[in-house]
Amino acid sequence: MRPLAERMRPASLDEMVGQRRLLAPDSVLRRSIQAGQVHSMILWGPPGCGKTTLALLLARYADAEFRAVSAVLSGLPEVRKVLAEAEQTFAGGRRTVLFVDEVHRFNKAQQDAFLPHIERGTILFVGATTENPSFELNSALLSRCRVHVMEAVSADDIRQALERALEDETRGLGGRGLQIGESQLQLIATAADGDVRRGLTLLEIAAEVAEGVEAGQGGTVTDEVLEQVLADRTRRFDKGGEQFYDQMSALHKCVRSSNPDAALYWLARMLDGGADPGYLARRLTRMAVEDVGLADPRALQMSIDAWDAYDRLGSPEGELALAQVAIYLASTAKSNAAYKAWGQAQADVRKYGTQEVPMHIRNAPTRLMKNLGYGRGYQYDHDAEGGVALGQTGFPDAMGERVYYQPVERGMEIRLGEKLERLRAEREAAQGNRSK
Repeated sequence: MRPLAERMRPASLDEMVGQRRLLAPDSVLRRSIQAGQVHSMILWGPPGCGKTTLALLLARYADAEFRAVSAVLSGLPEVRKVLAEAEQTFAGGRRTVLFVDEVHRFNKAQQDAFLPHIERGTILFVGATTENPSFELNSALLSRCRVHVMEAVSADDIRQALERALEDETRGLGGRGLQIGESQLQLIATAADGDVRRGLTLLEIAAEVAEGVEAGQGGTVTDEVLEQVLADRTRRFDKGGEQFYDQMSALHKCVRSSNPDAALYWLARMLDGGADPGYLARRLTRMAVEDVGLADPRALQMSIDAWDAYDRLGSPEGELALAQVAIYLASTAKSNAAYKAWGQAQADVRKYGTQEVPMHIRNAPTRLMKNLGYGRGYQYDHDAEGGVALGQTGFPDAMGERVYYQPVERGMEIRLGEKLERLRAEREAAQGNRSK
């Protein structure tokens, strides 16, 4: 009656697939588990990588009771009940491995409930999470547990689990005469996307709908059957979690490093995973001003046009506009000079506080203000030689002239830099002569 993935859950460390770094034969964790000397821990990894299985094996090797609660389904009253039972078990001379699935969904108060029991050794706490513990778990709990990072299982390792399920006559599908090809097994392993449980579930579905299957016996998994089983599968993606921000970071950094092919890949990954295209359009526009800047001013307008095109076309047609601008942003000249200049200007605003506007560039709409000296000495740039009045400053007197914007020698900023370098030198000379 139990699903294949549950029946085939490893009964020993040797049956686990994947996690070769964490559970290598000479690793500290493996040796401690086999010796029954385990510690409280946080298992951080994607779905189907073996977190629950490892917790069960911890209890088995340590000859401890195993209790599991889910942060999605359980509240504080149920947690307290389980902890009270663990106290009684501990008093009887046996420890309890308490497995808390999705532990990141517990709030701070609920997480704190475990602390005294971990300290006294009443429980061996094993928390499982798909989210970054440093963001989702409080520091008190983290200080009492060791974090172990678990990785998505490779397609080759998943295939090994599938083959074992096909051979096992007690727990798996062995002895049924199921016919499935090597290439089909590989397709299932790849479609599992790093999730052993998903791979076994897909294999079980394929076995149930195989051509010619009768009363659970025999059957052939044809390419047509497998195509239907694997249809509309989704890749791992969390629209609000760390995977989202990691992939967004990858897209941004590939644009910045002028790698349009990699940028396209990450854009496709995010759209495939269900990211909001409007959000991606906004971030691409940000890249246009942060990383391309004035080296190619066309990039900003192209980003806005792509955003507008998506709003008009929607998915999937509008996604091509986002792809096009991602290619352009990654391919064109880059400059963060405007981004850095803006940051320096903001820093000076905070540093110097509320400075008075110099009198010569103040607005003077009334006679009184003119009599008070507002606008006095202002030089109208259009009347000056070359169209720039070099003898006047634009900064508050307490600050003096400042230089924020320093163009790079790429794209259009080459010409901007040459012009500004000349103007700044002439302005410095003109203001120096004026002060003598």
